[in-house]
Amino acid sequence: MKSKILTASVLALFAFQAPVQAAEDFASLAKASLATVNGTLKIPGVKDQIEIRRDENGVPHIYAKNTYDLFFAQGFVIAQDRLWELEMTRHVSQGRVAELIGPAGLPHDKLVRTLTFHGPYDDGEWTNYHPEARLILGAYADGVNAFIRQAGDNLPVEFKITGRKPAYWKPEEILTRARVSAAVASGREELRLAQQVAILGAEEANRRDNPVPYGDLVVPRGVDYKLINDEVINALRGEFAGDFPAVELLPPYKILQNAMLTTEQGAPELAPGSNNFAVRGSMTKSGLAMMADDPHRQVTLPAWRYVIHLSAPGWDVIGATEPGLPGVIRGHNGRVAWGRTATGTDEADVFVETVNPADPNQVMWNGSWEPLSTITEVINVKGEAPQYLDVKVSRHGPVFYRDTKNNLAYVLKSSLQEQGTAEYIGALRLDQASGASDCIEMAKFVKSPPTNLVCADSAGNIAFKATIAAPNRSGVGFNGRLPVPGTGAYEWAGLRTDSPSEYNPARGYIATANHNIHPDGYGQPLFYNKRTSWRVDRISKLLETGSKKYAPADFVKILRDNYSTQAEVQQPNFVGWKSQNPDVERARAAVEKWDRVMLRTSQPAAIFATWLKFSNEDDLAKASADQKRQMTEASLVKAIEDLNKTQGSDPAKWRYGIINRSVFAHALVKAYDLPTMERDGGFNNVNAVGAVYRIITDFSNLDGSLYTIGPGQSGQPGSPHYGDLLERWINGTFWPLHYSRQAVVANTKDTLVLNPVAQ
Repeated sequence: MKSKILTASVLALFAFQAPVQAAEDFASLAKASLATVNGTLKIPGVKDQIEIRRDENGVPHIYAKNTYDLFFAQGFVIAQDRLWELEMTRHVSQGRVAELIGPAGLPHDKLVRTLTFHGPYDDGEWTNYHPEARLILGAYADGVNAFIRQAGDNLPVEFKITGRKPAYWKPEEILTRARVSAAVASGREELRLAQQVAILGAEEANRRDNPVPYGDLVVPRGVDYKLINDEVINALRGEFAGDFPAVELLPPYKILQNAMLTTEQGAPELAPGSNNFAVRGSMTKSGLAMMADDPHRQVTLPAWRYVIHLSAPGWDVIGATEPGLPGVIRGHNGRVAWGRTATGTDEADVFVETVNPADPNQVMWNGSWEPLSTITEVINVKGEAPQYLDVKVSRHGPVFYRDTKNNLAYVLKSSLQEQGTAEYIGALRLDQASGASDCIEMAKFVKSPPTNLVCADSAGNIAFKATIAAPNRSGVGFNGRLPVPGTGAYEWAGLRTDSPSEYNPARGYIATANHNIHPDGYGQPLFYNKRTSWRVDRISKLLETGSKKYAPADFVKILRDNYSTQAEVQQPNFVGWKSQNPDVERARAAVEKWDRVMLRTSQPAAIFATWLKFSNEDDLAKASADQKRQMTEASLVKAIEDLNKTQGSDPAKWRYGIINRSVFAHALVKAYDLPTMERDGGFNNVNAVGAVYRIITDFSNLDGSLYTIGPGQSGQPGSPHYGDLLERWINGTFWPLHYSRQAVVANTKDTLVLNPVAQ
């Protein structure tokens, strides 16, 4: 593990700058900023004594005597470990990046402020998530605020080196809609297809778009697609790119910011979805159900997920959450386990409103003019005066572009504006589910993000339900693929209730991995999926051809599987011919003999992965045998040139890990980076790059359930849990997920008691 103290090159920078030379080094400053995790604290707001036991991996197990204290403590603990992350993600999701970085953040902020949920925050919003949502979210916010007060001036190191102070949280901030990118992507896709229809006609545009499942493209009437230009599409652009904004450092540290930032991103997550699978007792050694949940996200520092255990009367749930989200969003409660994979539900539509030439604040609906409402957003900008954004809203949603020449207003209607669609908060109901059937029943409250919810319970049942906020579209040809007029002929008639589901299927298992979930004979598709099914095909094959008597160790092997089904499909293109170029022939022969396993040390995997960059798999599938050979060789030539540049001219030294690396870069200074690590898997393998957190629930021995997470639980540099799991996680290590009180006590490393302040 790389040392967390300053390197010689960094110390040299200190030596050349007198202000920096007087500052504490980053390592000492970070350690001095750590939160208290042992002992006893009196905290205003606590109602009764709370016990927080952290185990050897820094997982907090919270024991409270009432619901308020339980979620108060969760907010407090999350703030202890991830306060800077909480602060930054709050700014990004709320459209407040310009406060941090100045005018460069305005395009993001304006787009988010335009498209997000604007209320009302009444019971229709709160009780969608949980009957006690106001209490729970209020307690969580109170806990975060209590830590901010308790820390005083000794906040996490990022606040010290930037001079920022975190604002106190309000419960409503937890309900911020973070999925603007999904709505934007849907809107842009509709607009681009409309452009193609205007140029090519509906039939050819549809053929090129190649929707899955395939169906004719019926063009809605009432919109002139020739008027949709790039300016309209680009109006749905402006989201902040990155995880955290690069906030400016205080003068003593500012000289180091550019010199010390790591700009390399590492391998992208090419399968940015997830895997999950559950098997009935007939397929396990114990005779009880087992389940694996394997959510994928881009690798980040700190980890996207956070493992936590919450125990109080009415609650005993363990698994993963994300900072800023109360409860456990995926895990088990002793009775039922659940996991989620993304499904591609289309939750947004572009409406083209006809504007009154005599009054730009009126649009046509059902033959009459009706007014647009106005929401004024104040956007604070670092170093400049605030900006005021008037968001115009029709009955269909917010206006994102005005065509004043043609008296049109383009509106994006999405689930973001629907009540009950804050991400993951509905999982609070899953935290208390009694079994798989109850888990599926609660799915109707888990509207966002759209997922394939898979459940298994202690009675041996397994179940699946697509949890979505998909619109029930009415109007001829209105299927979400093309913009529609806002004049009343095309409307949302509420949300659909017919999402696919399964309960105890005869095959004995359920597996999902972002694939096409539409069963045969299903009606109007929920979405048109362009993703491959490599991962779900591989998982299904392993489950169908395995021992049929699985234990947790067998599930670990499946999750670590690095076999490339994609390579299995493409490898025949390297067989049956030889190249006259000796370098190309050597590479071709290596891929031909390869076992199709994507190991970091593999030379053929490096060749194949690079070859994929220069190949068009769709064109290859349609080509003749001779064309396949020519295309394969031409792409192989380019791959070799690329590898010579990136890995050197000695093919014996080429390896896949140089391509497939995860970078753990701190958002502000390189001194807090963790080592870059070469990875197995990825490229649509079950063992995906973004498999940051995984859990295997074994109902025959809940303390024998397993999990993994990397690089560590804490987001605070200097913490023993900042990067302590990195190398073991990279190597596929799983740890027991301590659940019973006895197991938790036996594995406790730190104990913090929160006591109320005497009145």
